[in-house]
Amino acid sequence: MPPFLYVLVTWEGQMMRSILNWLYKGSGWAAAIFILLICVVVIVQVVLNLIDKIYGAFFGTAIGLTIPSYADFTGFFLAAASFLALAYTLREGGHIRVSLLLQLLPKKIQHFAEIWCLGLAGCMSSFFTYYTGRLVFESWTYNDLSAGMIAVPIWIPQSSILVGLGILSIALIDELLCVLMGGTASYEGKGENLLSKADGENSTMSGQGEVS
Repeated sequence: MPPFLYVLVTWEGQMMRSILNWLYKGSGWAAAIFILLICVVVIVQVVLNLIDKIYGAFFGTAIGLTIPSYADFTGFFLAAASFLALAYTLREGGHIRVSLLLQLLPKKIQHFAEIWCLGLAGCMSSFFTYYTGRLVFESWTYNDLSAGMIAVPIWIPQSSILVGLGILSIALIDELLCVLMGGTASYEGKGENLLSKADGENSTMSGQGEVS
């Protein structure tokens, strides 16, 4: 490969990696924002309930302060946070992986098993993404609305699920290509080793305490 072509391919690869990393982190931050919104809505509603009870205790009748459809909105925010966090959690090794059998296999078989798992997960995620997209389109076509006090077009909260599944599919295909090219998955050595690292740090601290 000519040097200029090698530099061009390397630069494009680095740019694509930066874009993908930004996408995964952005979805993680979006999920965190939705969790924060859940906390804000719940706290505000609790304060309104408290004001309502205090007013009722003094004047005999409650004002009836409430956030319209707050239960619906918190449910929408929870769905958005759950699905938007999937790809970032995968990359950080936060998903539960039953790797007991995988660890007993030889290294070469482990590699092929990892490819098979990522390929299957990528196909399943893409399948769910496709049919969720059809569901969102159907809700938009028929103008389906939520049943709360505030009628929200249901395709809006469904879109967050679609986006989260789409980013997860991209992340799984990204991991699959990385493993196929001989690399290691980004989640390797992260989440599954947290407990062992914590145990090692605790044993080190206890050992230092005994020495002192």
